[in-house]
Amino acid sequence: MSLASGRVVIATGNQGKLREIAELLAHLDLDCVAQSELGVAPGPETGVTFVENALQKARHASSLTGLPAIADDSGIVVNALDGRPGIYSARYAGEGASDEANVDKLLEELADFDDRAAHFHCAAVCIRHAEDPQPYIAEASWHGLITRERQGSGGFGYDPVFHVPDCGCTSAELSAERKNELSHRGMAFRRLAELLSLD
Repeated sequence: MSLASGRVVIATGNQGKLREIAELLAHLDLDCVAQSELGVAPGPETGVTFVENALQKARHASSLTGLPAIADDSGIVVNALDGRPGIYSARYAGEGASDEANVDKLLEELADFDDRAAHFHCAAVCIRHAEDPQPYIAEASWHGLITRERQGSGGFGYDPVFHVPDCGCTSAELSAERKNELSHRGMAFRRLAELLSLD
């Protein structure tokens, strides 16, 4: 079964993430539909790695819709915090926390640290059906530094505090096109698209 075309459910309710994924897969002949449009609530995220969580989300969406599913799990990994927030990035300040609250907590925890090194990581997966034993998996990382205050109004999540040294600005100050070129999600989904094109 080819996944280079056809209807696919995207296992996310995050509108910022959904826009990025749709843009990154636009060159494939896919009819991407958000799980929320099909009445699917968010699935469990009980894995201990980004890949495990992405697969859980994809299998949940596929099992409830009968469609192939694409999902990702991503987060920010901060050296000085022993890798936190990591897989808990979206709920760092608690279940249902806003982006603002998560960023506030990160800046507060890093207030006394000079080491600001961090990287975003993304695991992107695609499954043909809920029990697919051979999922497509692609991973990528994007390295930078955590700023001491927010800069820029673009993007979402931790973008306003993620400084990209090669660009001299935060991820939130990049255009959507430039961010997709450089980002962890951009790299991971380009690799995933290549795998799907070869199917």
